[in-house]
Amino acid sequence: MAQKRRSSGSAARAAAPEYRMKDLCAKTGLERQTIHFYIQEGLLPEGRKTGRNMAFYDEGHVERLLLIKSLQRERFLPLRAIRAVLGGSGGGFSKEQRALLSEVKQRLAKGAKTRHLVSGPGGSIGRDELAKGAGVEARDVDELGALGLVAVGAGARVRQEDAWLVELWGELIRSGLTKERGFGPSDLALVDEAVSTLFAKERDLFLERLGHLSADELALVLSRVLPLMGELVARMFAQKARDTFALAEEAGRSASQAPDPNNKRSAA
Repeated sequence: MAQKRRSSGSAARAAAPEYRMKDLCAKTGLERQTIHFYIQEGLLPEGRKTGRNMAFYDEGHVERLLLIKSLQRERFLPLRAIRAVLGGSGGGFSKEQRALLSEVKQRLAKGAKTRHLVSGPGGSIGRDELAKGAGVEARDVDELGALGLVAVGAGARVRQEDAWLVELWGELIRSGLTKERGFGPSDLALVDEAVSTLFAKERDLFLERLGHLSADELALVLSRVLPLMGELVARMFAQKARDTFALAEEAGRSASQAPDPNNKRSAA
């Protein structure tokens, strides 16, 4: 009986279609590097490896990729939110916290001065139009989309509230952070990672210490605190730059005043 079950299991696996990476690309319309990125980010499970550079994938991988593509390009969800959806984690919030934040969002959205804290300008802009206006290549926008930094939806349209990042990337290029010097859109992911880590810690701290407040009270506090936190981070970044230059200058001054160990006269 056990032998029969093993045989039927082997037959089921043999009957299930398996795909190589090129097949996944053809079935989903996604590029190879995008799929590898999803695997690295934990959005997609690895395939069944049969060698160092060979793996096979199944219908589950195809369905997951199509769902990610739909959530990102049609619902304009960033990859971080998609990961929460696929993992069923609710974004790391409890049921009570989600309800509270939903009420706070409604209250902030009603105020002209606080609406920007919970919603962007809305709408979308064509990728090529955005790239041209920002002075970057269209593939840069695609890379930012694959990294989850901007939402690129159906018809190669970019969420309007993400346009600023593409425009800022263009300004960074013109300021000297060129590809010839080794810079690229992926470098912005380092900043996003650092900010995400900081924001997650602040979010958890606020919920822990302010979660007992009513929706009205929490909305009032956040409407005042969030802009100040943004200013705090920007000013601390500028201070770090000033400290770096001061440290380098002081180190150079100290080195120039130190006695030369190779100079026997000064040593004497």
